Amino acid sequence: MEDKALSAASARRINKNNIFRGTIILTLAGFITRVIGFFYKIFLSKTMGTEWLGIYQLVFPIYGICFTIFATGLQTAISRLVAGEMGRRNPKNTGRILVIGLFLSVSSALIISILIYMNAELIAGRFLLEPRSAPALKLLVAAFPFCGITSCINGYYYGLKKAAVPASTQLLEQAVRVIAVYALAMYTGKGDLKVTCEMAVIGLVLGEIASCGYNLLSLFTTKSPEKLLILGPDPGAQRISRKIILKDLLGMSIPLSANRLLINILHSLEAILIPSMLQRYGLGTSDSLSTFGVISGMSVPFIMFPTAVINALAVLILPTVSEAQALNNDRLIGRTAHVAIKYSLITGIASTGLFLVFGMDFGRLVFHNMKAGFYLMILSWLCPLIYLTTTLGSILNGLGKAHIIFINSVTGSGAKLVLMALLIPRTGVTGYFIALMAGQLIITAMDTISVIRYVRFPFDASASLLKPGIIVALTGFLIKRIYEYIQKITQINQALLLFLFCLLFCVICIVLFCITHTVVKKDIR
Repeated sequence: MEDKALSAASARRINKNNIFRGTIILTLAGFITRVIGFFYKIFLSKTMGTEWLGIYQLVFPIYGICFTIFATGLQTAISRLVAGEMGRRNPKNTGRILVIGLFLSVSSALIISILIYMNAELIAGRFLLEPRSAPALKLLVAAFPFCGITSCINGYYYGLKKAAVPASTQLLEQAVRVIAVYALAMYTGKGDLKVTCEMAVIGLVLGEIASCGYNLLSLFTTKSPEKLLILGPDPGAQRISRKIILKDLLGMSIPLSANRLLINILHSLEAILIPSMLQRYGLGTSDSLSTFGVISGMSVPFIMFPTAVINALAVLILPTVSEAQALNNDRLIGRTAHVAIKYSLITGIASTGLFLVFGMDFGRLVFHNMKAGFYLMILSWLCPLIYLTTTLGSILNGLGKAHIIFINSVTGSGAKLVLMALLIPRTGVTGYFIALMAGQLIITAMDTISVIRYVRFPFDASASLLKPGIIVALTGFLIKRIYEYIQKITQINQALLLFLFCLLFCVICIVLFCITHTVVKKDIR
């Protein structure tokens, strides 16, 4: 009995270490990917122009809708089922779950690819309201089957809490995409770099093909699930039939996909609505697309940069909560929720401070566009809400409450669309920001209430809100004054100086978080 207790304790410690290690790995990969993505967006904005960047961004709502149908729900379902089987020490079913998930994803991706390709002109003209996006749509569909394979394999590894493969996949996909587009621009321009919308999509497709090949290879080179169990497989574990696995996958993935599909459709309507509403406000076609390109292609990527931490935490929270639920471990669920929510809020508050202090400098020095910096400062107030919502959604998904996420997201997104239609024609971009903030507030508030209903967890307002807010405000005020003074008396490269002061801001905040016990070791343990 004593040996079993010691083994169980060891298993729990390793499980926690896997979560922490996995979060670190995914965070690093996410940061590196976003850094590459930043330089890539700068490259595109200079070589493509803001108008064509706006057209390029228009194809992503279609990509998002299609990806939701053939991949998103299945990835989450595979992750939950694999985590549940590993929690019950029954690894023999994990491979069967993955194979059936791959079949469902690839077959649906192929059907969607054919439909989109055959109707690209109709979609571009009638739905995106921009016929020039049709060639890009035709190229984009080539990536769908490879995206489906990658997504399913990533879900499998998330369920095993093995984050190294998905992290490597992120880096490889981004690297291949950037290198391919740069090489195409060099070859076709004969030294004069000029990226077209089609080139950017080809780069995306090649990146997905490379990451898919890497993921398939990883299945044959990584440890089998049986070797990941400290206590070993349960001798009494039963093999689940393919029919039951198929039923479980469809039962989980269809509601998830339906929920996220409607949410993605609402987001797509938002992307289509912004340029058309700006035209009703009085902007020309070129100016409205340029404004949309600046917001979605320049300012928003900055806001989403710190989500490398939150997304890494979120993808590992889901299988952890699912496994704990399978074992009826409410204490672990509550503790996981407490730590995840606390650090989502701290990251969000710190990000808001960083973008408020250096927002205009980012726009001026990185994109050479002052509007991008101004929009970034306004959008910075969304950071705590967006990051918290990501974490809350992962907790609810882990508990199998996808329908609640659906209701909350549709309510908030619907309110946002209504406000956009009412406000943008009257107030322009200001109306968009008001609608965006109101919609996000609704979603975050409803998600918070939902998590409180199902999970018992302690909440320290001082450590999660008050102390981070004071530290970030004081640090930002001090760093901004020093930065402005150093700017005037030094000849150092301005972009390098900005980077160093952003790094200094983050380091000072982290040190003060530790000194004031806002961040404590027991949370990591």
